[in-house]
Order: sequence, then C-alpha cells, then structure tokens
Amino acid sequence: MTTATTTAPRPPALDWRLRFATLALIWGFSFLLIKVGTEDYAPFQVTLGRLAFGTVVLASAMAVRRERLPRGARTWGHLAVAAFLLNALPFSLFAYAELTIPSTLAGICNATSPLWGMALSLVALSEDRPSRLRVAGLGVGFLGVLTVLGAWQGFDGLDARGTALALLASLSYPVGWIYVRRTLAGSGLSHLSLTGGQLLLATAQLALVTPLFTGIPTHLAVTPLLAIAALGALGTGLAVLLQYGLVAEVGPTTAQLVTYFIPVIATVAGVALLGETLTWSTPVGAVIVLAGAALTQAKPRPRGPRSHPVTGTRTPRRPDNEHPARPEPNGDVPTPPQPTPDLPDRPGAPPLEKCAPDAAGR
Repeated sequence: MTTATTTAPRPPALDWRLRFATLALIWGFSFLLIKVGTEDYAPFQVTLGRLAFGTVVLASAMAVRRERLPRGARTWGHLAVAAFLLNALPFSLFAYAELTIPSTLAGICNATSPLWGMALSLVALSEDRPSRLRVAGLGVGFLGVLTVLGAWQGFDGLDARGTALALLASLSYPVGWIYVRRTLAGSGLSHLSLTGGQLLLATAQLALVTPLFTGIPTHLAVTPLLAIAALGALGTGLAVLLQYGLVAEVGPTTAQLVTYFIPVIATVAGVALLGETLTWSTPVGAVIVLAGAALTQAKPRPRGPRSHPVTGTRTPRRPDNEHPARPEPNGDVPTPPQPTPDLPDRPGAPPLEKCAPDAAGR
C-alpha cells in the first residue's frame, strides 16, 4: 500500500511587507521616470518603449510558468479594447501631460482614479449601490482636486492642458476596469495570461501609431533610455507580478493600500530628485484626495438581525450594497473581480481587477 504525500507550498522568498514597499516605490517613481524619459524622447516613444519592456518581462514570466496566451477571437477583441483603455491611452496621456506639468502633479492626478470609478459606477454598474459615506467620499475627493489645482486663485499658473490630460488619463482606468468587469471577469483564464496578451496588444497599438506622429530619434540619450527601460521592466512588468503575489497572499484589501503611498512617493521623488517646486496646496489637497478615495471604498457594516413579522424569528439582514448575483446575458453568473490598487498611473494594472483606490497605477 502506498501513502500519498502532499508537499506544502513554498513560502515566498521575501516577506510580503518588503514586496509591498517595493511595489509602492516602483509605482511612486513611475512619474519621475516618465518625466526623465520625455526630456529626450517623444511621449509616444516613451510609451512604446515602456510597453515593450513590460511585455518582455511578462512574456518571460509566462515562459517560466509555462502559460500560454489566451485563445479565441472574442477574447482578443475584448483585450484589444482593454489594452487601449488601460495601457495605450493613459500611458500616452500621462507622457504628454508631463511635458508641461511637474511629475508631482501627475502623481496626484493619478490618485483621482478611484473617484472617477465611483462616479462611473453610479451609472454603469447597477449592482453597486453606493452608501452615503461613499458618495460623501466622492465629494471630499473632488474638493481635494480643487485644492491641489488652487481653484480659489483662478488656477493661476496652472497649465490647463497638461492637467486635463493627466485627469483624463486617470479617468481612462476606471472606464477600462468597468469594461473588463463586464466582458472578461469570470472567464476562467489566467490573470498572467490575460495581462500578457493585453500588454502585447497595447505594444502593437503604439507600434502602429508612433511612426505616424514621431520620427526616428537622431541619437540615443542614455539616461532617458534607461528611465524608459526601468519604467517598463519595473513599473509595467515586475509591478504586475508583485501585485498578483500580494493579492494572493494577503488579500486585495491589504494589497490595495499601496495606492495611498504612490502620490506621497511621487511628490517626494519629484521635489528631491528633480527640484520641482511645491506649494502648500499640493500636499494638503493630496491628503484630501486620498481621504475621499478611502471613503469611496468604505464598505457599510452589516445591520443586526431583524424579526420575522409573523413567526418572530430573527433573520439576518443583507447589507445595503449586497445583492444576489445577476445572470449575464449568456446565462453565466458573474464572478466579481478582486479589487486592487490602481492604480498608478496604475502602471501595468491587471485587466481583471475592479476599480479600487490604486491600479496605477494607477
């Protein structure tokens, strides 16, 4: 008689706290790397290089884990839309924005993604019934945006075009998350496989667009090129792998807390390393934005049991924001995706994650 033995899973080489800090640093420094990259390369070139390096990292991880790219024209069609909304468009917008605004402001604009996501969910996701606290968080968050922009001064000295591009980039993430939630969530495909396919398509999209708007660089500036390589390999490649590991080990609620460190790190990096100026309204407004983002993610506490009107027995009460899963048009019951940070400019945010305060990061 033989006895079956099971092997316990090998614990991660690094403690999750160290990986959490590494992820926050990578995503926080992404805005500085974008700024450095755009000093000598066009925004589309920065985005193309970023996506190419990120795709190489994920392709290597897929090869090591022996995972294949998704199959099916329908899946690839949805991934093409997700690649545009979650990678090609926001990455390009942030690169163009940082031509005229400091990296600190870009990092803070990125932190508004959860606020946009909350506003969009009121319209696009009928199963997400917001509580009064979450709606209040939406108002607080946008008050923080006005504080960052110095609305009481008439936005004096603010580059409106660059700021608008950064805010549009942060808006693109929740639009993409909602689309993915409706089309790819619960598909049963590997997150790594889907993200690899998504980045591959985003790289192809930029490879087609970049030659139409930019020429071939006359010389290769080493420092900006290294910044682009680090932005792609670390911020769009390694960060995705770190995020998946954190979600699997400590859960999405803890993993998404990385979002609140990203604008802080982006601000410190921009001021200390790039010499960017900082007025009092920027950090104060950033704190208000993060407080509002945190409130939009608050979950109401379940109410106590209620008595049955006839028998007198007490039955549990369902929380206000909890509803039975509704069948999709094809008859399947949707599986809610796990929330993640966003995003950095949510760099390399996984395609199957629900909008949450990231992830950019974004």
